Amino acid sequence: MLGVTAVSRNYYITKSGRLARQDNTLYFESAAEDGRVIKTPIPVADVDALYLYGEIDLNTRLLNFLAQQSISAHVFNYYGYYSGSYYPREYLNSGFLLVQQVTHYESKKRRLDVAREFVKAAAHGIQRNIAYYHNRGKELTRWAQAIEIEANAIEGVGDTAELMGIEGHIRHLYYEAFNEIIGDDFPFEKRVKRPPDNPVNALISFGNSLCYAACLAEIYRTQLNPLIAYLHEPGERRFSLALDLSEVFKPILVDRAIFRLLNQKMIQINDFDQDVNYCYLKERGRRVFLKEWDERLNATIQHRRLNRKVSYQRLIRLECYKLIKHLTGMETYEGFRAWW
Repeated sequence: MLGVTAVSRNYYITKSGRLARQDNTLYFESAAEDGRVIKTPIPVADVDALYLYGEIDLNTRLLNFLAQQSISAHVFNYYGYYSGSYYPREYLNSGFLLVQQVTHYESKKRRLDVAREFVKAAAHGIQRNIAYYHNRGKELTRWAQAIEIEANAIEGVGDTAELMGIEGHIRHLYYEAFNEIIGDDFPFEKRVKRPPDNPVNALISFGNSLCYAACLAEIYRTQLNPLIAYLHEPGERRFSLALDLSEVFKPILVDRAIFRLLNQKMIQINDFDQDVNYCYLKERGRRVFLKEWDERLNATIQHRRLNRKVSYQRLIRLECYKLIKHLTGMETYEGFRAWW
């Protein structure tokens, strides 16, 4: 591998080097072991977003070119976790939609209606994962019942703080079931984020960063403003709407990828850099995860409503469109529910 991985139109650059523009083509330049400079072309017409994991040199000429082509670039730190995005000037603007987004945020009821759907969809995805492994011999009855009780309480919440509390309880119960799902090779006690303290936490953090960036990339392709959210409070240093959408897709994209990678032994214990206070994926582990992630985003399902095949990545964009229809009064938003 040259350090550039592409599936569909996402390009993941895992090596260090230089990203440059030459005419109307992007090139990634990296050093070979013998000192030669290897130039890998990245056809700009084929690029939807760039995901930069290595130490990448670039200049404003390249950034201007990315902006002209409406290409976003997502930057990840040394440990593989999301740092920030180069988000070109929005090219799909709608003053009317922006007003509607703000109006729905400022109304307690309207905001709660949207936020509740995000949590319902997330809970459904979690329950589908639990049911899938229970039906394959994992004893998950206790967690399935406890999660169902919490999920049934979503409808009766009075504000977003209470809703976030239920979402947190569901996730806590779900994580308790991970040991049963993935077996004894990777023991997991609780969710720890900054920094992750064991391999499972490292995989969750790595995958959640990817999901957040993927949701942000799809929001950019619509008229939605990523700063205005409903479940998560809008923050000064984050695109909170991407966090909202991530809740819907983490169970079916991130968690299922983790279960497959560990149960199929595609990632091993030596793929992690561990110390007393931290645990991170090494280079090989990141590449294995990115390959699985890309294949998952590119996989298609037969969409029941559209009656055609759509990719998982496209499902995120469709979720944005559904939210737009809700905000503009065309139809009531219902969060995506996986049926498989």
